[in-house]
Amino acid sequence: MALIQTNKLSKSFSSGGAQQHVLKNLDLEIYEGDFTVIMGPSGAGKSTLLYALSGMDKPTLGSIQFFGTEISKLSNDQLAVFRRKHCGFVFQQMFLLDNMSIIDNVLAAGLLVSKDRKAIVARAKELLTQVGLTEQIWRKFPTQLSGGEAQRAAIVRALVNRPKVVFADEPTGALNSASGTAALDTLTKVNENGQSVIAVTHDLKTARRGNRVLYIQDGVIGGVCDLGKYVSKDKARQEKLIAFLNEMGW
Repeated sequence: MALIQTNKLSKSFSSGGAQQHVLKNLDLEIYEGDFTVIMGPSGAGKSTLLYALSGMDKPTLGSIQFFGTEISKLSNDQLAVFRRKHCGFVFQQMFLLDNMSIIDNVLAAGLLVSKDRKAIVARAKELLTQVGLTEQIWRKFPTQLSGGEAQRAAIVRALVNRPKVVFADEPTGALNSASGTAALDTLTKVNENGQSVIAVTHDLKTARRGNRVLYIQDGVIGGVCDLGKYVSKDKARQEKLIAFLNEMGW
């Protein structure tokens, strides 16, 4: 089932008196339960597309249907409520609040949507445990954590409201190899548990986690690669992805 569907989606910006067309008449479907990866060269429109699909930015033209709601017609206030209820966000920079403990960072996000503090506390603790963060870490502040721990905490914050989809923009871009793998393992587990994930990346390791890779270039989708369910150390899967990216000119 299509979770998100776009029709003639376009996005333009004014730059020096000229119009810069970043997205051009995109017809696109994102399917429920998928781990969708968006790749392409710098400036291709990857993050612009992600922000449009999530309602963080409005298209210039065209429409976006998100689980039956045309979010392109919502007001800014309506979009803010919609995002809190239905979207989780993971960015390259974690944006955790430095003056709050890890569990309080998660609770703050949860209590924006639900006033049932007891239920939110229980879910926060369950998720933090699932991603391998111990009670000792819950009480620490973001500056006391490793990059991988902080990113896993940010993923938990994104999940606490049970969003329909998790949007990730270069989720491993600021992490070393080990921390990046830990964050990807968490996103993969999230997806295996039925959560939809949409990730923008330049990173081949991140791209391998997706079951569907979209390649965008010059504001249009140049190709789609279906990889199937992620299996660790699947050589054929990696070869198929590399062949696709080479064909796209990556």
